[in-house]
Amino acid sequence: MRHPFYTLPMPDMERWTNGRLLSTTARLVEHAWNEQLRGLGLTHAGVIALDVLAVQGPMTQAMLAEIVSVQSQTIGKTLMRPEAHGHVRRQRNPSNRRSSVVSMTDSGAAARESARELEQSVLASVAVDTESLRKELKTIVRGLGARDATSRKIMVADSGVGIV
Repeated sequence: MRHPFYTLPMPDMERWTNGRLLSTTARLVEHAWNEQLRGLGLTHAGVIALDVLAVQGPMTQAMLAEIVSVQSQTIGKTLMRPEAHGHVRRQRNPSNRRSSVVSMTDSGAAARESARELEQSVLASVAVDTESLRKELKTIVRGLGARDATSRKIMVADSGVGIV
């Protein structure tokens, strides 16, 4: 079901700042993608977590939170749905019983692949050159990320993991 906000006629976008356009676009794309991901037992944030685990392997929940630049409690909530669907496993860290080690399961790897296919379909109905859009978005992320690199960890890899 589409959110009522998205069914209203858009105001004159010619007057919008680039920041507002980017922000609105991100919300619309994430909402559309989350609708499709729901059937896989994932959210956009859950796919990001799976991407990191696919590239870097099992790690503590705190390390995963640091890599995706969120609080440990936030990543804990993010992992609830994928864990309930068997996509990730959290186990006590044998070297520090106060922390958990998160790993992706075979089910999680399959769900991640399905999510990648669904992601391609999100913009399929929109007349946009997705390759050019991707190139421009990466330029923005790298440019702004480099500016903030001293205070934040930025991970942008061509492997598909792009967490800011």
